[in-house]
Amino acid sequence: MRTAGMLAAVVARHTAARPCRVQGLSSRADTQLKVCVVGSGPAGFYTAQHLLKYYESSVVDIYEKLPVPFGLVRFGVAPDHPEVKNVINAFTQTAHHDRCSFYGNVTVGKDVSIEELKQAYHALVLTYGAEANRTLDIPGKNLLGVYSARTFVGWYNGLPENKDLNPELSSETAVILGHGNVALDVARILLSPIDVLKKTDIAGHALEAIATSKVKRVLLVGRRGPLQVAFTIKELREMINLPDTRPLLNPSDFMGLKQAVKDLPRPRKRLTELMIKTALEKPSGKEVERQAAATKEWGLRFLRSPLEIIPSNDGKRVAGIRLSVNKVEGLGESAKFVQTEDVEDLECGLVLSSIGYKSYPIDPSVPFDHRLGIIPNNLGRVLHASGLYCSGWVKRGPTGVIVTTMHDGFETAETVLGDVRSGLLDVSASKGGSKVIEALLKQRGIRPVTFSEWEKIDNVEVARGEQAGKPREKLLDVQQMIEVASQ
Repeated sequence: MRTAGMLAAVVARHTAARPCRVQGLSSRADTQLKVCVVGSGPAGFYTAQHLLKYYESSVVDIYEKLPVPFGLVRFGVAPDHPEVKNVINAFTQTAHHDRCSFYGNVTVGKDVSIEELKQAYHALVLTYGAEANRTLDIPGKNLLGVYSARTFVGWYNGLPENKDLNPELSSETAVILGHGNVALDVARILLSPIDVLKKTDIAGHALEAIATSKVKRVLLVGRRGPLQVAFTIKELREMINLPDTRPLLNPSDFMGLKQAVKDLPRPRKRLTELMIKTALEKPSGKEVERQAAATKEWGLRFLRSPLEIIPSNDGKRVAGIRLSVNKVEGLGESAKFVQTEDVEDLECGLVLSSIGYKSYPIDPSVPFDHRLGIIPNNLGRVLHASGLYCSGWVKRGPTGVIVTTMHDGFETAETVLGDVRSGLLDVSASKGGSKVIEALLKQRGIRPVTFSEWEKIDNVEVARGEQAGKPREKLLDVQQMIEVASQ
């Protein structure tokens, strides 16, 4: 993730470099462009921001299934990364725009259909992200102590649907399957000193559970090698410097890599060099004392694929995991990682699968590529579906950081505006927009939560946090959120 300052600078550069699109659309300035955005995460807000800025008669309504906005910024970003959440300030400015409205507690596809939204708006932009996770399809996957990282992240970040997870934390060793930033986030939260977590917006129930956790060792397992890890240097550095924790990297995994590093792109080169240094160089100075005194540890295991979860004697819970030992066939980008007959067993009581998020089809009328897990599109324009657009993870897959999503949202917004200019998107007919949808929702007994009502929830959460010495204490129950919003 980028820091808030870096993000602001990127936004400023991006915005300053663009010509004003209002003039380019002046011939249609008397025509109101009504746009519906489905999803209130970064992709949704950045798309809305760009449309509002560059089309002076645009009206953007953002629909969100939860009563609270901001998507993965609220429910995905690690609680000890508050600087990343500062983008919420910019999103709040967008939500306060006089041509933007927020409708929380509305599930598109259930409370209102895609077809109904298409009738009410000139354009629909789908930005509902990747809410499902790629499944771990091996024997033992349903044992107590096996969870998806997505669910675990939702649990400690206060996502209502995950609040009752109650994960098994009574074993000393946890295994995380995956070598991405989410895997490192989860490992860091499991091993972080409780005094550090107390000062974050981590959910109260998670703070209590981690305070009594027996987990002292976290092993992160990946099917590929050190040159293919998906995490970034910032997250790795945080793990290496985590208080009361020492890294366990096998020197043999990094022998001979110094030569290969020379030709790598700079970000990958710096990341690999840091792993090599950590694995091969002996610590010096105060670092020797720090690592010697550490009571917790973490490590990276390479060229390993999960074969099965080993059950306990009673057959109910995790006792370990069996891994195949992989071999490398080929070189460079074309290298393949193939399972061999060799296996390795790791004893553990917690297995977290961090093998990726995935999107799902929102409606049969919307094209969906089940193999890639995205809506097929060209620069955000949904293929073979007039008036439909997409942005964010449902557009490109679950990759990248918030800055990536910002550029992606701007690109989709530009596609919408380009289609208005060319006449591909017909805005000549007046559309009912939110008035039509509000009437439908009222008939169906659905109570939308407005942005000003979200701010009531926000105030309550911040006040609860102040009492606990935290930035906020999140409400975990949807009905409780609605009750607070209604006051």
